Amino acid sequence: MDIAIVIPSRYGSKRLPGKPMLPIKGKSLLHRVWSIGKAVTGVSEVYVATDDERIAGHARSFGAIPIMTSPDCANGTERAHAAIKTLPKRPDAVINLQGDAVLTPPWVVQALVDAFHADPTISIVTAAVHCTWEQLAAIEEHKRTNPASGTLVTMDRSGRALYFSKTIIPYLRTRDTTKKPPVHRHIGIYGYSVAALDRLATLEPTPLEQAEQLEQLRALENGIPIQVVTVDYRGRTHGSVDSPADVDIVEALIEREGELV
Repeated sequence: MDIAIVIPSRYGSKRLPGKPMLPIKGKSLLHRVWSIGKAVTGVSEVYVATDDERIAGHARSFGAIPIMTSPDCANGTERAHAAIKTLPKRPDAVINLQGDAVLTPPWVVQALVDAFHADPTISIVTAAVHCTWEQLAAIEEHKRTNPASGTLVTMDRSGRALYFSKTIIPYLRTRDTTKKPPVHRHIGIYGYSVAALDRLATLEPTPLEQAEQLEQLRALENGIPIQVVTVDYRGRTHGSVDSPADVDIVEALIEREGELV
């Protein structure tokens, strides 16, 4: 399969204007995320999809290939779709690597790429972490004060998503601590076949999507299957840059855990 990685990257963040060019320990946010994408094998190219020439110029400065897209794109998925439509030859599948996901281990992205190579019939693929009891307890505690933070996913026996929710699913009536709980924390990275992207672009928002404010539910509500790959962060801490305070947090994590690439 011809698989491309697309990094949606816009200048006009309300909380952090120019966020992609923000320095993180001497290297811009966008440069770091692009470097993660370039560490993945089995992909044809890593593109930066942007609506701003300042970001495009910055991307070119470290060797990335920018694709200009409309500022009217509502989200990263739309921007990734708009970007590949401009290519002379569209890839078979696209990995949407968010431009602020600076602590995404390259092996997590690799897992999505490998899933497509193993099964070219996949429509959408995403990732999840199988929680330990300690991790579940931390999620439960955090959701007492931040109920909309973090997303959980349940799957069938073949790994296809049954449902995504901001609520902890499944509800555990009993707790057998001799084995891991059947609880998976969703990681918000997606791979799409081009056919699935084309179809999603034609679909209206759906009731469950609007209720949970989870875009991936639009696919499930329209019968588009989502394959979930279980990944291991290998002791690394998940994180992204959404606010000025996140910069210090991310820099401290890199200092403590080391560079990803």
